[in-house]
Amino acid sequence: MLRIKKLDIFIAKQFALLFVGTFFICQFVLMMQFLWRYIDELIGKGLSMDIMAQFFWYMGIMLVPQALPLAILLSALITFGNLGESSELTAIKAAGISLMQAFKPLIYITVFISIASFYFQNNIGPQANMKMAQLLISMKQKSPELEIPEGIFYDGIPNCNLYVQKKNLDTGMLYGIMIYRMNGSYEDQQIILADSGMLQSTAEKKHIVLTLWSGEWFENMQAQELAGNASVPYRRETFIAKKIVIPFDGGFNMTDASSLSNNARAKSLKKISHDMDSLVIYYDSVGRSFYTTSVEMYYPLKKVSAKDSVIVAQRANEPQHNVDSAFSKLRDADKVRVVNFAKSRIQSAMSDYNFKSMMMEDADRTIRQHQIEAFNKFTLALSCIIFFFIGAPLGAIIRKGGLGFPVLISVIVFIVFYILDNTGYRMSRIGEWTVWFGKSLATVVLTPIAIFVTYKANNDSVVFNMDLYRNFFMKLLGLRLKRHIAGKEVIINDPDYPNDAIELERISKEITDYSHNHRLISAPNIIKVFFKFEVDNEIERIAGELESVIEDLGNTRDKVILTEINHYPIVSEKAHTRPFDRQWLNVLAAILVPLGAVLYIRMWRFRLRLLHDLRVIKQTNEKIIHRIEGF
Repeated sequence: MLRIKKLDIFIAKQFALLFVGTFFICQFVLMMQFLWRYIDELIGKGLSMDIMAQFFWYMGIMLVPQALPLAILLSALITFGNLGESSELTAIKAAGISLMQAFKPLIYITVFISIASFYFQNNIGPQANMKMAQLLISMKQKSPELEIPEGIFYDGIPNCNLYVQKKNLDTGMLYGIMIYRMNGSYEDQQIILADSGMLQSTAEKKHIVLTLWSGEWFENMQAQELAGNASVPYRRETFIAKKIVIPFDGGFNMTDASSLSNNARAKSLKKISHDMDSLVIYYDSVGRSFYTTSVEMYYPLKKVSAKDSVIVAQRANEPQHNVDSAFSKLRDADKVRVVNFAKSRIQSAMSDYNFKSMMMEDADRTIRQHQIEAFNKFTLALSCIIFFFIGAPLGAIIRKGGLGFPVLISVIVFIVFYILDNTGYRMSRIGEWTVWFGKSLATVVLTPIAIFVTYKANNDSVVFNMDLYRNFFMKLLGLRLKRHIAGKEVIINDPDYPNDAIELERISKEITDYSHNHRLISAPNIIKVFFKFEVDNEIERIAGELESVIEDLGNTRDKVILTEINHYPIVSEKAHTRPFDRQWLNVLAAILVPLGAVLYIRMWRFRLRLLHDLRVIKQTNEKIIHRIEGF
């Protein structure tokens, strides 16, 4: 029986409040990113408020499945980051409740959101995608004067191809204009050239007025018009200023949805499955038809009856015709004619194959697009669960709440997901990768990460302890921290100055003897370093005794002594004896000569540094002893 505890309600409430807020934040960010892509279709179009409201409404609905995983990641990260930062997570674990038990209510919520995301994509999202596609196409067709590009032909105006060399966006003037018009047929074409012009819509938005200056008009005359005067092939007109009225509905009209029948994003899973079966059957029949036609055209096969079987057998035993010898017997004119005929046949075959190949590539692309959208409905829903098992454990490990560090981690994770998912989508769309591999790439990569961080968080790992990594790299690079001992405001026991002075004198004598016996300035023995190293217990003992004296002198009120004890270096006790603690690693390093040479030089450097540290310790000891004797 499912029992709801107060702790479950508390964690679920914390998560729900953050989820609602982060969802709208993520939704807003994604909408702004989407809006930036289509800003050209909106600016200066004169769209009404109801059209703009529809655009933002359908855009918001369309982006809901993408905002849900990011909102879950961010809210889970902040929730457990806040619990860890306020020590509530520590109290929960102290009460005997494991981290997975604390995750339990949010796991149920995340699974419910994942199922809702799949339902949304399958039933509500396709309608929003269809409406959004209709709106975008309709917006693009509105006010064509604002869509005319420079340097290419624009065919957005019916029966016209318009070329503009340059345009002024501030004044609306067009320069270097070339227009091809077709009023009835290809035989009735008009070519208009003008130095400048302006394109405007009429008040009722049913026509556009093209005003041209300093140009020429060339027009082919129809056959019936040329019957009486066949010597005039076209009409030419030169003008200083001319206005042309072109029928065009410039108002906002919703595009017919039938033109978007192949839009896979606007289909449910059932519709995608049904349409894919229809597409496969249709294109298979087209492919078989292409194959049959090609075989019949270029590789004709004659059916041989039983009556002609004897003749066929006789012909099979006859010697084959030599094409080269037959070609060499032709006259030069016949050779040219035969070569041209063969070349023409080859070019015709290549054009036919290219056309058929283009059709089949379009068919494959359409089928792949349907497969991608079918996979996408599952992967986006599954990403909600994966993002939770990344965000919640990271929050428990990092233990940082608020919108600072959690937002940074969320952005990094989402960027990785977006790059992998977008790469898989593009490679699957062009057919370089299979659809299942491309669309599952992000899921396959992030799932092990989710398992890893969940395991680490459940075992109280310090995998994200920055101090641990800093100390590791400082040790690896031979760096070390400086000693920093600050004066204490409250001192219970004063230092035992006479005893500390005696200890420092003894340590200085031991350092002198150690330096004389070990000859740190000389190169270390390779055999002892890699194969027969000895533990340097003496330097470990000296360093331990020195730290005890420093700890006692840290209670001093004397600023001179306090300054001097901060001059003591932190002694590396093992780095000057061998590269690794384990013997087999040292032997392996010696076998790998380049690595062994680097480690050998590094260890020699540590020996020289130890020698320098011992000299600094002796000098500091003398100064502190002199200060103590002056009391």
